[in-house]
Amino acid sequence: MTQPGRVAAITGAASGIGFTSAERLAADGFTVLMIDRSDAVAERAAELRAKGHDIDIFVGDLVKSETIDAIRDHLAERHGRCDVLLNNAGVSSRTHGQEPSFQKTTREDWEFVFAVNLTAPFLLSQAIFPLMQEKQWGRIINISSRAGRTLVRRTGVPYHASKAGIIGLTRALAGLGGRHGITANTIAPGRIVTPLSATSPEDAIADNLRQIPVRRLGTTHDIASAVSFLASEESSFITGATLDVNGGGFVA
Repeated sequence: MTQPGRVAAITGAASGIGFTSAERLAADGFTVLMIDRSDAVAERAAELRAKGHDIDIFVGDLVKSETIDAIRDHLAERHGRCDVLLNNAGVSSRTHGQEPSFQKTTREDWEFVFAVNLTAPFLLSQAIFPLMQEKQWGRIINISSRAGRTLVRRTGVPYHASKAGIIGLTRALAGLGGRHGITANTIAPGRIVTPLSATSPEDAIADNLRQIPVRRLGTTHDIASAVSFLASEESSFITGATLDVNGGGFVA
């Protein structure tokens, strides 16, 4: 799925799904802009450059509106395009693997989770859409969750709601982008082995594993493979879809 000359922007790219997806898209031939609020993204980018990949970085907090504008300007001025946007950055309100109390969830908690999980993907898509429209080709890929499709214990109401919202956003973007050669799709991962998921209690992980028909947890490579396909020419007739990558843990 080689895509020479094309540019992919990935949020939350310093670790987990974001980093593995950056490596995969770079291997596919994309120039990859790795976006993260952590300075660690520079070290991770250096790892990929050492393998011969074409990598750029941007450090910024997606909660700040000026960051969105700066990312758009960076892409326009340095690369002149953005062909793939992977909205991967996300946060959860859970604490030490325990489900937060619905009654004790504060407005501040709610707004922070939504700011990262839903508002930032909306604003970035809005900002970058014209760059894709100019080329009459684009792929917007949003990372939701099994919690956006069904009840998942211990994740909390804000997370559930924001991850369901990203699916609705994706459908709206699909309707807007189709005539411009822009597709928009969602990936809804199940339990994936990441630094964040590793903080869950062992009993929670074991309980989750029992619910997965293929009897294993997912890996970041499982998600990156789906990203690679949705970012390719081969996916051009797929838009507005939600791809459940969860080993059968949720069957629609």
